[in-house]
Order: sequence, then C-alpha cells, then structure tokens
Amino acid sequence: MKNDKYQELTDQELLERFYTDHDNEWLGVLLQRYTLLLLGVSMKYLRNEEEAKDSVQQIFLKVIQELQKYKVEFFKSWLYMVAKNHCLMKIREKQGKLTAEISEKLTATPQEDTDRQELEQNDHTLNLMESALKELSPEQRQCVTLFYLQKKSYHEVSEATGYTMLQVKSYIQNGKRNLKILIEKKLEDESNRK
Repeated sequence: MKNDKYQELTDQELLERFYTDHDNEWLGVLLQRYTLLLLGVSMKYLRNEEEAKDSVQQIFLKVIQELQKYKVEFFKSWLYMVAKNHCLMKIREKQGKLTAEISEKLTATPQEDTDRQELEQNDHTLNLMESALKELSPEQRQCVTLFYLQKKSYHEVSEATGYTMLQVKSYIQNGKRNLKILIEKKLEDESNRK
C-alpha cells in the first residue's frame, strides 16, 4: 500500500506521479491528507454532519474525475474550491433555486475561472484549518484524526488510544465543536484586522 510509504512526498510530487502513471492510489494518498479539512469545509457550509460526510465522498469522486481531464497546479486551493462549489450547489439544490446558469457556473472546472489571488486566499483558509487542528488538545486531535481521517470506529479509536468509549465519544464531539469554533475565530480575527 502506497499510503504509509509515501506520506513524505509533497502534494505536487504525488500529483506528478499520478499524471505519469494514472494510478489512483497516488490520489488516495493525497486525498487522505485532506479528509478532515474537507469535512471542515463541508460542515461550515452544510451544517449537518451526515451531509458533510457524504459530500466528502462525492468531492473525492469529482476530484478523481477532474484530475483525469485537467492538470492542477495548486492542489490544496483547487481542492478547497471544488469542495466549496460542491457545498454551495447542494445548498442551492436544497433551496430549489438552482438554475441552469448557476449550475453551469458552479460545475465549471475551477482552474478555468480562478486567478492566483483567489487560489492564494483559499490556500490561506486551508492553512487556518490545519492550524486550528493543531490547537486542539492532544486527546481531541488524536481522536478526531483517527475517527475522521483514518476512518476508525469508536471501538477502534478506543483500542488504539486506551481511552474508554465514553472518553473517545467526548473527545471527538468536543474536538469537532472546538475545531469549528477555532476556525471561525481565526477567520473573524483576520477580518477584524483588515
């Protein structure tokens, strides 16, 4: 399995390997890095955990399809935009206001209609999310990472950490809530500084 062996490769190196041999496992390594961040973006927009988890899977599929067709330079920023557009489209569908024009704009390849400044802004937002994850308590960070990023069950997280099931559920629930609060606070602090 490439996942463990190639974690030290940069996003760009993984992308180059994928473009060279079209082996989806390279994308698997790459996407695993951003599972928790994608979940955070989806939660921010959809405000529903089940919908957010489903969206992460749908975003993965879209990313795999798009990367077969297009070469992407700023992967993290591009991924953020794919996630954001996916969530906005889901919201509009829910509200019943999705017109053909909006749909066409949202499903356009993000690489085509973005400029460097927007990519840098999205990259910055993802960096805020990564930073917020690091600010969680070690217990919360460990449990949230195992549960969302490594897709372990409560029982498996409990076995891996030595925490009781109650502790694991508490750390995951509080960690998820604190992550959301930290991200919103960081974004608010930045907007206040402008």
